[in-house]
Amino acid sequence: MRQKRQADGVRKRSGWAVAGRGALGVTAALLLSLGGAAGWLHVSASPQRGGTAELEGLSGRVTVTRDAWGVPHIRAATDADAVFALGFTHWQDRAWQMDFQRRVAQGRLAEVLGGAALPQDRFLRTWGFERAAEAALPALSAQSRALIRAYTAGVNAAQAQGKVALEFRILGHTPEPWRDVDSVSWSKLMAFDLGGNYEEEVLGAQVVRRLGEDGLDQVMAPYPQGAPTILSADELTGAAQSLTGGARAGTDGPQAAAPGLPHATVQALRSHLLAARTLGLQAVPGKGSNDWVIAGRRTASGKPILADDPHLALTAPMLWYLADVRGDRLRAIGASIPGLPAIVIGRNDRVAWGVTNVNPDVQDLYIEPEDAPLTSRREVIRVKGEADVTLTVRSSAHGPIISDAGAGAVGPRVALKWTALQGGDTTMDAFLGLNYAQTWADFTGALRSYVAPSQNFVYADVDGNTGYYAPGRIPIRSGWDGSLPVSGDGSREWQGFIPFEELPHTLNPADGLVVTANNRVVPGSYPHLLGNDRNWAEPYRARRITDLLGAAGKLTVPDVQRVQLDTTSLVWADLKGPLLATRPGSDRARQALAQLHGWDGNETTGSVPATLFEAWLMQLQEMARDELGNDTVMNSLSVLNQLRGNGELCAVNGNGDCQALLTRTLDAALNDLERRLGPDMKGWTYGQLHTVASNHRAFGRVKALAWLFNHSAPTPGGTNTVNVARPEHGTFRQTHGASYRQIVDLATPNRSVYIGSLGQDGHPLGAHAADQQPRWIAGQYLPMSTDPADWGRTRQLTLTPRP
Repeated sequence: MRQKRQADGVRKRSGWAVAGRGALGVTAALLLSLGGAAGWLHVSASPQRGGTAELEGLSGRVTVTRDAWGVPHIRAATDADAVFALGFTHWQDRAWQMDFQRRVAQGRLAEVLGGAALPQDRFLRTWGFERAAEAALPALSAQSRALIRAYTAGVNAAQAQGKVALEFRILGHTPEPWRDVDSVSWSKLMAFDLGGNYEEEVLGAQVVRRLGEDGLDQVMAPYPQGAPTILSADELTGAAQSLTGGARAGTDGPQAAAPGLPHATVQALRSHLLAARTLGLQAVPGKGSNDWVIAGRRTASGKPILADDPHLALTAPMLWYLADVRGDRLRAIGASIPGLPAIVIGRNDRVAWGVTNVNPDVQDLYIEPEDAPLTSRREVIRVKGEADVTLTVRSSAHGPIISDAGAGAVGPRVALKWTALQGGDTTMDAFLGLNYAQTWADFTGALRSYVAPSQNFVYADVDGNTGYYAPGRIPIRSGWDGSLPVSGDGSREWQGFIPFEELPHTLNPADGLVVTANNRVVPGSYPHLLGNDRNWAEPYRARRITDLLGAAGKLTVPDVQRVQLDTTSLVWADLKGPLLATRPGSDRARQALAQLHGWDGNETTGSVPATLFEAWLMQLQEMARDELGNDTVMNSLSVLNQLRGNGELCAVNGNGDCQALLTRTLDAALNDLERRLGPDMKGWTYGQLHTVASNHRAFGRVKALAWLFNHSAPTPGGTNTVNVARPEHGTFRQTHGASYRQIVDLATPNRSVYIGSLGQDGHPLGAHAADQQPRWIAGQYLPMSTDPADWGRTRQLTLTPRP
């Protein structure tokens, strides 16, 4: 009984993540006290991975050969059967993840996790992710709908086998059958995770209220003049000439008459951000990804090399699921997402592609006039062990009212307009189409269907072509830049979307290189406004990648691997001047400055200077907190601008300057490190604090279970290094990073490589639950090969139609 009471107490302190008294307490006690119980649960939940299974819904025989790392290589006579088998393996290995993801999209977490999940459900129901998915499904092509149906049949065939994920056992939960719309709904959450302009508008409203519009550039530094853009002016010639007169739409400055928002309304808007962050969405400022494509004239093989590493939340199980899927026409290998019937990032026999986030401004907050007509709908949220909760969601012509929790709320009514919530979203057509692309024309033809979230797609094919496209619905604004909330009186409306032909793109660029790192996409000569100058990630990763690739001569796959894994900080290179000029306030501060002198900026796990730098930078990033609140974290470029210009944010309550701030923050960082690591600075190695936190989204903060589900290890890299590993503010944990890496060699595609951040198996005791993580940390890869000779030890399951 003591163990049960302890587990329940931990659960209550852990927030929304887990609720429900009976199943969790009993199972936690068993797992804590009986080592054999965990093993029995693993065996009883293990899916069938060998032999033969007769399944309803197949038209012919399919083989699923799992390689030495648990990656399935699916071979079928038809594409429908191949996608059926993908759904089957997804549910076998990631049933909990799939069910959790769709419940997030539906806003139905409280049904399973209890009342502590109500803030998340309110946020999810108010925004209407599931409703948007339901509206998108009928807009898809007949081919896409047929493949989705096949995928759904495969998921439900796996579910019918009766193997139950450990999480379902702990919570006493029986999942519902999979539906076609469930394969669309998670893409809506991905669009939210990668479309953070809403958050920037809320912060912008706070800044303007406290500091005026001049404060925007201080707190959110604009993209520097002369910093690298993805495309050059020469590569934009076609798009610019396609516009009559070449007039630029929008404006580079914030709208001059943005309506103010009272503090209570800002806090109501921020409640959605807090709910999203609890779900692991939009939690890291400046998060992003890298991808690039290198033309054959710059490689040793004479054929292109394409690289990609999307930076997303690092969870257990990992987001991605590596797979090799081959039917009659479908022949794709790479990273899939459980729940989606396609390879999202990868290659087929002729074409390779990679993606990073464009982050254009596709969201706007509208302050609706008092006489604006509103509609309302009633949402009933079921709560495990408690009474149902009724939520009234109001909407205007622009979208859902997100500033209140029902019709009785007071204050300005703020509506959200967002491309991903509008009808006719055919993004799933695009991703499925990419799997079939054989040429640049096929590739761009598929991207015509792309809506959200807008991505930087890099392209290469076996014929030697390379290219880039930034597809998606990007609004055209006239006379305003979308950086702040605006009036909903009709004076600030979208003027359609940028035509597909005029979106940024290039084929076979003259310099043979396209590098994207969430940096600004286009120079000022581009005729449309993709977003304001504060939309883009700081240019450090883009600059470092370009420099390394340019200095390497004829490039090989190992050269590209070294670039992906680079942990040298250009942020340190920029900040070292002001930091090293700091007046030390103690002998300990002098010792720290001595450690930093001569440091090359390489953030390895054994480095003491890396620890000192990141801890000091964290303190400096808080310089706007007395103006904007205790959760405001400025990016490193904003910090640099303040230090170089002796900016007003360096002052504390109007007193002091940047030199005083540097002295004070260095002492604060050292106090923090001593509290965490002890008094001996020589032992403050980076890896002691900076550890990857691949945590379970339901049980990750429940001490009775976290040891079983979470995975942690020291990792290199830091703020804006190419191998991005930004320490979480206040904890130093790495919660986001290169969730997947791939390098595709178009000279010999089966010599390509890839790796995930954790492992294939969703069961925490599975052989492949975390076997990729040591390789991922060490900078090693798996063979991205369709050749059985490269698969190592295998196990084959044969799927046959049920008579």
